[in-house]
Amino acid sequence: MYKIVKKRVLNPTVTMMDIYAPLVAKKAEAGQFIILRVDKDGERIPLTVAGYDRTAGTVKIIFQIVGATTMLLNAKKEGEFIQDFAGPLGCATKTDGVKKVCIVGGGVGCAIALPVAEKFHSLGCEVHSIIGFRNKDLLILEEEFKACSDKLTIMTDDGSYGRQGLVTQPLKEAIENGENYDEVIAIGPLIMMKFVVATTKPYGVKTTVSMNPIMIDGTGMCGGCRLTVGGKIKFACVDGPDFDGFEVDFDEAMARSNAYAEFERNAREESCNLLKGAK
Repeated sequence: MYKIVKKRVLNPTVTMMDIYAPLVAKKAEAGQFIILRVDKDGERIPLTVAGYDRTAGTVKIIFQIVGATTMLLNAKKEGEFIQDFAGPLGCATKTDGVKKVCIVGGGVGCAIALPVAEKFHSLGCEVHSIIGFRNKDLLILEEEFKACSDKLTIMTDDGSYGRQGLVTQPLKEAIENGENYDEVIAIGPLIMMKFVVATTKPYGVKTTVSMNPIMIDGTGMCGGCRLTVGGKIKFACVDGPDFDGFEVDFDEAMARSNAYAEFERNAREESCNLLKGAK
């Protein structure tokens, strides 16, 4: 059992928790993930390591309340426990040779982008961050990004905060204005990452994307997280989650991501009823 040491609501649909998991905290690196179960009968869900404190033995996770399991997890309080917390899994983000990087995060994907930005910042890299949200109410982690970014641009779809527009706009402007990035790292919705890649490809700027597809066991055995990258089958849990954005088949990935949409809707409704009945 793993104790919830701290819980913080970031916005109406996103929650942050610090979980006491000293063995995971000892080895975790930016870009890796964990798999948890809320209770002994729960499903396994992957969540990116959003931070860690090796001294305190805690691992930070940030999740969006979108399905049955995240609803049950969000119902947990500080001091309570979750059943399983396995990791770290996946490959850490590669940082060798990077002196100037642009981190592009969209929505709750910013929770994954933040530790990556922090890692590059700690290594002395020049970090430019572009983060985007639908509106001001959904904004998360602004102060944290400010602390690790040499330049931060915030975009909102409706213009209620920062600049109005898509994250690809300031990215294209920066490249055309002579910002010579060694690498662009995009983390967020599949459609956002697809268009970030479409923006950088004409300029030949190396672009890495973080893929978080349907995942079950996290060890490469189930095949649920398979992707086509460079015409070959890859597994996000063991080969990734970071991949060369120019080689990812985004259309296939988006089609597969919707495979269980109806099932998840039904499960969410059942969980809503269970949580109401528990009150």
